[in-house]
Amino acid sequence: MSFVNEKILLFDGACGTNLQEMTIPDAAWQGCEGCNELLNITSPETIVALHKSFLDVGAMVIETNTFGASSIVLAEYDLADKTVEINRAAVANARAAIGERNGCYVAGSVGPTTKLPSLSHITVEELSDSIAEQIRALVEAGVDALVIETCQDLLQVKVALVACFEVLEELGRELPVMVSVTMERQGTMLVGSDIAAICATLEPFPIFSLGLNCATGPADMISHIRYLGHNWPERISCMPNQGLPSVVDGKTFYPMTPEEFVKSMRKFIENDGVSIVGGCCGTTPEHLRQLAAACAQLSPVEREVTL
Repeated sequence: MSFVNEKILLFDGACGTNLQEMTIPDAAWQGCEGCNELLNITSPETIVALHKSFLDVGAMVIETNTFGASSIVLAEYDLADKTVEINRAAVANARAAIGERNGCYVAGSVGPTTKLPSLSHITVEELSDSIAEQIRALVEAGVDALVIETCQDLLQVKVALVACFEVLEELGRELPVMVSVTMERQGTMLVGSDIAAICATLEPFPIFSLGLNCATGPADMISHIRYLGHNWPERISCMPNQGLPSVVDGKTFYPMTPEEFVKSMRKFIENDGVSIVGGCCGTTPEHLRQLAAACAQLSPVEREVTL
């Protein structure tokens, strides 16, 4: 069965927060602490182990460790010249983790960078060039899908999608392209777009799915997911944080137990027709183990979409 035909696609959980719990040699950071993407080439065994921790509990799709692997972000660490190398290594690490497992896929993660065009942090041309370089490296390295995720700016999404489909056409490849936006607690993206505007803007693009990830836990995603369930014709994804984060004893704390997390995710599948699930910040292999067990017994509800 191919990626696009799976009834429910179970993605992995958090990258950054789980890496923080792992023992990583100081030398691996090469003075670039915080650049998780560098570990793809300096400590590949760490990234392979992270991927395996999710595959071992039932995850079907693992995202490459490339959320911040565009030249825009890597330039902040003086690593822009390693963009292609890092992205290719990330795909190789994901493939190494999968090994001989059947029914497992690699999704190339493309983050929002650190500069938003709607706020004049960067020009459309500069953003497009950087994203195209990253996507080309991921596709040439052999990903099964692309995930443009944690999107905070609708213009950034459009630029990324145009660049993405131009690269795919140039390479003569067809891959599922997913978009996952981040909605703040006030109910909009960081730059103010609501879920209706997002749907209307992205409807012309041939994307495989649209959904939400990061920023909040499941509770603050309910109304957005419900809207998608009635108004988005393609597949819907939902990958929340492990609840709304807070600071406890100077550390970021994510409150949801695996049982609480799975209870919320079941409702999205059974009530709103979500068919792509996983976890974002804070979610551990145990969260995914319990989510995998639940998904094995579930089918997304049939949706009636009003266009």
